Amino acid sequence: MRYRTLLFAAPGLAVLLFSAACGDEQANGNPATEPSGTTSVQPSSSPAETLTIDVRASAQAPAKSWTLTCAPPGGDHPKAAEACAALTKAKDPFKPVPKDQMCTHIYGGPEVATVKGTWDGQKVDAQFSRKDGCQLHRWTEVAPLFGDVPKVR
Repeated sequence: MRYRTLLFAAPGLAVLLFSAACGDEQANGNPATEPSGTTSVQPSSSPAETLTIDVRASAQAPAKSWTLTCAPPGGDHPKAAEACAALTKAKDPFKPVPKDQMCTHIYGGPEVATVKGTWDGQKVDAQFSRKDGCQLHRWTEVAPLFGDVPKVR
């Protein structure tokens, strides 16, 4: 009888622990400070803030490149306003995934992107990919920044 209890309790405990580590909700239980479903672009403090975005369908594919400014939205980015809104909404859009972060093995595709320049007064030199769940979440959070991803030919 004791072994049967362990047989059912251990997998349930594992599911509970793994699901507690998933998601991007605030850990302190407080509701989000911004209402969902509404997005506004706020001008940045420095007019010199410019980003250069290089997107590749794979690591070996040629890059599709844009420049983006967000005060007001401009540059040659095809969806500048949407990209600026996504960057403004993201908590820390260029922060890399911590090395010790546990990530799911969800492959999102071979696409890669590089973003360089200045954002919110800080230098940016960020790499994005879709190779696992953490990287995929990071990509999705600012997806309009990458425009229409070029297709592999």
